[in-house]
Amino acid sequence: MTNTPSRPNLAGPSNVDELLERAARDVEGGWLPACQVAVARWGELLAFQTFGDATNDTRFCVFSATKPLVASAIWLLIGDGALQVHRPVAHYVQAFNRDGLQDVTVSQILLHTAGLPHAPMWPDEGADRARRLQRMSRWELEWEPGSRFEYHALSAHWVLAELLDALTDEDYRDVIEQRICAPIGLPRLLGRPVGDQPEVAPMTWVGAAQGGEGAGDLSFRFDDPEVIAAGVPGGGGVATAEEIVRFYQALLDDRTGIWDPDTRADGTAHIRCRFPDPDLGVPVNRTLGLVVAGDDGLQTLRYGAFAEGCSPRAFGHAGAHVQVAWADPATGISFCYLTNGLDSDTMREGMRGLSLSNIAARLTS
Repeated sequence: MTNTPSRPNLAGPSNVDELLERAARDVEGGWLPACQVAVARWGELLAFQTFGDATNDTRFCVFSATKPLVASAIWLLIGDGALQVHRPVAHYVQAFNRDGLQDVTVSQILLHTAGLPHAPMWPDEGADRARRLQRMSRWELEWEPGSRFEYHALSAHWVLAELLDALTDEDYRDVIEQRICAPIGLPRLLGRPVGDQPEVAPMTWVGAAQGGEGAGDLSFRFDDPEVIAAGVPGGGGVATAEEIVRFYQALLDDRTGIWDPDTRADGTAHIRCRFPDPDLGVPVNRTLGLVVAGDDGLQTLRYGAFAEGCSPRAFGHAGAHVQVAWADPATGISFCYLTNGLDSDTMREGMRGLSLSNIAARLTS
């Protein structure tokens, strides 16, 4: 791996102890039941530690931090020439070959501009290909594709799952395990069968949401064994923080040659969507699967949980309730923070994620 010079950081140096102390604070103070933190730099794991009612073997629900894993499998199809992102999804998936959906393109699915942000799909439906296609055949557009950005929390990645199935003649969960996870030395991160699942930290409402009061409506629990087995591609991954930072190290430096180099470069750097985020008003800076920090000084407001000191080239993707995952090509750092404490105070959650990211971004030893 080529060591790119570190970007100057005006916030001052940091070290692993500072990062671990900050991660431990909310658990030791009784706020969170458990959390896990990991950081790597230029292929070397610098820290991996778990606090609270969990161990380093415990997996956490990573929610939307799952999305880059699935998108990176789509990059395989792009690199192989089997999938062209400018084509309509209907070219590959018959369920889209009808009025309303026939013009939705693959790139719009990846960029959350497809006009289907709330299209329904239950985990047990999506896990069964016939039922998945049946449900998709009833989807309806909510707005004109390509006209704006609205986060497709789960719907878009069920389309990606179907593209993987259709173009490989394999189950999307197997494709991700065999062609992404295995070469990196990772276990199956999406769709572990019931009876073959690791310990997963139970989702726990905290703060004002404790005991259910003020708790958000997740509709189903991502820590349910049946949901874990379904492998919800938009948010159903279970992993350790160390596994996530290793995945991001592979995105920084693909030593095993998983991806076509041009496709990987495009996926980690080429901003294709700059529509404003309807909630925060900042350009979303979306690639085909990731979020890029950007050079406008607004990176901390993007859905990558980026640090103030990240370079403009940093890329990543957060998950619900401050699951943090990003990598910075300027420093070689990849960082992940996971917790099973679900707070209804999203501002408090966001500030915790930013605090941790800021320390990780200026890590020196």
